[in-house]
Amino acid sequence: MKINKKNKLEETMSEIKRTEILFLYDVQNGNPNGDPTDENKPRIDEETGYNIVTDVRLKRTVRDYMFSYLGYNQDGVKDIFVRQTFVDNNPEKGLNDGKNRAKHYNDNLDNILKACIDIRLFGGVIPLDKSSITFTGPVQFKMGHSLHKVERMYIKGTGAFASKPGAKQQTFREEYILPYSFIAFYGIINENAAEKTRLTNDDIEVLKDALWNGTKQLITRSKMEHNPRMLLMLTHKASNYFIGELDKHIQLKTNIQDEQIRSTKDFKLDMAELKEIIDNMGPDKPEIFLNKDPNLVLEGWD
Repeated sequence: MKINKKNKLEETMSEIKRTEILFLYDVQNGNPNGDPTDENKPRIDEETGYNIVTDVRLKRTVRDYMFSYLGYNQDGVKDIFVRQTFVDNNPEKGLNDGKNRAKHYNDNLDNILKACIDIRLFGGVIPLDKSSITFTGPVQFKMGHSLHKVERMYIKGTGAFASKPGAKQQTFREEYILPYSFIAFYGIINENAAEKTRLTNDDIEVLKDALWNGTKQLITRSKMEHNPRMLLMLTHKASNYFIGELDKHIQLKTNIQDEQIRSTKDFKLDMAELKEIIDNMGPDKPEIFLNKDPNLVLEGWD
């Protein structure tokens, strides 16, 4: 009897299952995501007072970590497609556009999917020579938001240099920060889209690493004191099933006003509602992956 053996890539692809992601992190005295159209102020929903962080910011964190720390910086072999590159690798010639970026791969879609983990994860528009191909990313995140109202602080100080030669006064610098924000991102891994981009389970393991450690490596001046606090992933048995909006089924419990929160010592995270939903799924209960910082106290989970 002849047996058709699948190659390693096909086997890994076939194992991708619908997975929900809940990623929580916090920032102290920083700007988690400035709005370039509004003086780079931290984004705040004026109706709720909650801090907002775009999914683009989170994906940038993931891409930068994979490029700088995990070796995804080998053009044409193990790479990040959506990143800054230069024409002919010469900064003096300016930045590449999307078409020039694709030419690094000779407009070969197979080569791009094989090499570029960010396209396999997040999808994207690939502008080939005679057409453009759009991939819906298997990994999709909603806009992130804080789980409490935040306070925006304005800081003004002096710069190191004068505004012009001979001036008697230094320039001033201005910035806006949040004393504290505890941020939640909800996402889904779509097994159907994963087949199109050739996403593998190994890629998902890299994503876990990049979410957690990429957040820790945000050590620019405005991004200092970013700390991952919890990564929860629910892998479902049934195709196309998901609970939805995991971030809506958790809440902070604190004895002080939201705007006075300054660290994880000031609150507990109530997980009881989400835990009840999972427990009530019976035999369809998902496989649970949980990575938690020891400083974050959970209630209603054990």
